[in-house]
Amino acid sequence: MRLAITHETHYRYSSDVEQAHHVAMLYPLSTPTQDLMWARVDIYPQPDTQSESLDALQQRRLYFDFSQPHSELKVVAHSEVITRALPSNQQGKLDRVAIPVSLAWTEVADYMRYNANQSFDGAREFVQSSPLALVAPVFARYVEDLATPSTSVFRLASELCQRIHREFAYAPDATDVDTSPLRAFELKRGVCQDFAQVMIASLRSLGLAARYVSGYLLTEPPPGQPRLIGADASHAWVAVYCPRAGWLEFDPTNNCLAGEGHVVVAYGRDYSDVPPLRGVIRGGGAHTLQVRVTVMPVDGSTTLDG
Repeated sequence: MRLAITHETHYRYSSDVEQAHHVAMLYPLSTPTQDLMWARVDIYPQPDTQSESLDALQQRRLYFDFSQPHSELKVVAHSEVITRALPSNQQGKLDRVAIPVSLAWTEVADYMRYNANQSFDGAREFVQSSPLALVAPVFARYVEDLATPSTSVFRLASELCQRIHREFAYAPDATDVDTSPLRAFELKRGVCQDFAQVMIASLRSLGLAARYVSGYLLTEPPPGQPRLIGADASHAWVAVYCPRAGWLEFDPTNNCLAGEGHVVVAYGRDYSDVPPLRGVIRGGGAHTLQVRVTVMPVDGSTTLDG
């Protein structure tokens, strides 16, 4: 599927911002399941300086700054990607799909545990606590009844994903970007970021590697209705690791494996590593924020089934 993405972020300030420094992570990645065809970020007003760099995972980020007063900031990212579909037996809700073969979760946890003589594996970084995905006993208890010794790591992740989808309510006003997974867990409410971070914290609390995936999701309008421009949103899901098998991505918000409608922008320990736009400003007073995301199939591309 070839997808065109537009992500617009618009800040309006009640008084002039005198100085500002920003970092954006808005370029989709090229991965084994996704090809980035092109990407461009337009910034209004024109920054004084801008430059690109790579983060620790070799992901592109854009730095820009202003030393002149401005009363609004608009950042518009345009890109096109080609995504590849999952095998047909892995498409659909998790209770009806084939989960790829993987090692028992206990064997994986043993592998991830530190040993002075072990060979390097970068996945071990994603076993540790992070600011918005803490290792804690409450998360281990949440998943322990699913974690029989013989359960494979991907099967365990699938069952946990289904549990979160079933037990948590999608409620955009219940949390914000700084809400901890402990708070989201208490509320049993939140958005995709919260669902992903609860799942990550639960797996890490068993000694497993899980990372946060920031990106976009192609959504379908109701039958017979046109696609609404700006109706899509940034999305988040979870990648779970098994030695030799690699990473497999689960979407607890939609109870599925991440497929051709999922567009990956960045991987991190949690949201705090990969927000689309962050910055430090002087001045500005109060502000309003509008975010619009549109994900559309390019003419001639297929669309998701159901």
